[in-house]
Amino acid sequence: MSLINTEVKPFKAQAYHNGDFKAVTEADLKGKWSIVFFYPADFTFVCPTELGDLADNYEEFKKLGAEIYSVSTDTHFTHKAWHDTSDTIKKIQYPMIADPTGAISRNFQVMIEEDGLAERGTFVINPEGVIKIVELHDGGIGRDAKELLRKVQAAKYVAEHPGEVCPAKWTPGEKTLAPSLDLVGKI
Repeated sequence: MSLINTEVKPFKAQAYHNGDFKAVTEADLKGKWSIVFFYPADFTFVCPTELGDLADNYEEFKKLGAEIYSVSTDTHFTHKAWHDTSDTIKKIQYPMIADPTGAISRNFQVMIEEDGLAERGTFVINPEGVIKIVELHDGGIGRDAKELLRKVQAAKYVAEHPGEVCPAKWTPGEKTLAPSLDLVGKI
């Protein structure tokens, strides 16, 4: 079953954020656009490149009023240790959520049960707590923060402009489409 247009299920977890441990729940995702960014594990190979890319583009997400939450099945203690020892991960200013029981990963349907790890899953959630974008990648394929930023911009645009949709490769300022009978077969 697709998670598109479903509400985020309740959860409570510990996160490492700005040098401290803090509790995070599904309620924290409401009131703003949120990106929940699952990755397999700390101290690995592709994961730090993705999280570093998000860190490098974090200010652009914040300008959109969006918060990033990275999630793995590691503990919040492991997140802190990784943050303290990796130059790439030291750049992270967004919350790093711990999911050692896999409950959040199961809620988002990204848990790899036989490995106890999460798939590379990206979820964009609107301010009402409803999932608007779902993207899954194979473990060996890293994601691109700039493409994710474009998708968040498109999701925000569509939410703010009922009756309009964003075509492929749309970026802010470009033409959108207003679906109608007149467009059928004309694109």
